[in-house]
Amino acid sequence: MPAIQTINRIEQLFGKKKEKILSVYFSAGFPNLEDTPKIMKYLQDSGADIIEVGIPFSDPVADGPTIQESNKDALDNGISVKIIFEQLTQIREEVTIPIIFMGYINPVLQYGMDAFCKKCAEIGIDGFILPDLPMQEYMAEYRATFEKYGLLNIFLITPQTSEARIREIDANSSGFIYMVSLAGTTGAKGNISEDQVKYFKRVKEMDLNNPTLIGFGISNKETFDRACEYASGAIIGSAFINVLKNATNLEHDISRYIKSVKGNSIKNDHTIKK
Repeated sequence: MPAIQTINRIEQLFGKKKEKILSVYFSAGFPNLEDTPKIMKYLQDSGADIIEVGIPFSDPVADGPTIQESNKDALDNGISVKIIFEQLTQIREEVTIPIIFMGYINPVLQYGMDAFCKKCAEIGIDGFILPDLPMQEYMAEYRATFEKYGLLNIFLITPQTSEARIREIDANSSGFIYMVSLAGTTGAKGNISEDQVKYFKRVKEMDLNNPTLIGFGISNKETFDRACEYASGAIIGSAFINVLKNATNLEHDISRYIKSVKGNSIKNDHTIKK
C-alpha cells in the first residue's frame, strides 16, 4: 500500500502555480466502462493541471443534461465505486497531477466513509467535491476522517452565497474554493456575462486565503481566459464530456481540445511528487 502523502498534491500545485490552472471533469466509466484510466493519462499528457473524476450517481441534482446523460451511460455500462477503485489501483504509476473525486454523498456513505477515505488514500486520490455535503455536517462528522487520510474537501460558492458565508467557507477550506459561475446546473455556455464578471470581481476583491477556480459554463479558450482574469484557473466539465461523446480517437481528440483551451497559457508541470 502506498504511504499516505504528507503534503497534498492540490496544495503542492497551488503552491507552485498561481494562474491558468485547468481542472477537467469527466464521468468515470464514460464513454466506455474501461476508458477512465486512459482518459486521465491523456488529460495529463495534454496539459490539464487537475483531474476531476465524477462518481456516477442516479440523481445528480447539480448537473445539467450533458453530465446527467454521461452519468446514466456510465451506470448503464456497469460502473460502480468498487470498479472505479479497481480501475485506479495503479493510476499513480502514470498520473502524477492532483486527482479529485466529484460526486454525491450517498454512494460514499453506502461504501462507508472511513473505508472510502482509506481506499482513496491508498490509490492516491487527493480530495473530494461533494456538492450535497453541508459544511456543518462535514465539520461535525467527517472532517477528522478526511484529515486522517490526507484528503481535502473542496467547498462550492455561488453568486447567491453571502460574503459572511464565503468567509466562513474560506476559513474552513484548504486547497481551493470551487466558484460556481452562475445559479443553476452545469453546462457549457457560449460566453461570460457582465453579471458573472461582477460576481467574479466581488469575490476577487475579498482577497480570500484560498485560491478559487471558476466552474460551470467554461468551454473554450475565450471563457477559460476570461475566468482566469478573476481566479487562479477554471474547471471544464460539460464541454469535455461532449468531446468524449463525439471522439473518434480519444488520445488525439482529448489532446487537441485541451491544447485549444490552454492555447499559449503556462504549460503544465508534471513534477508534482507522488
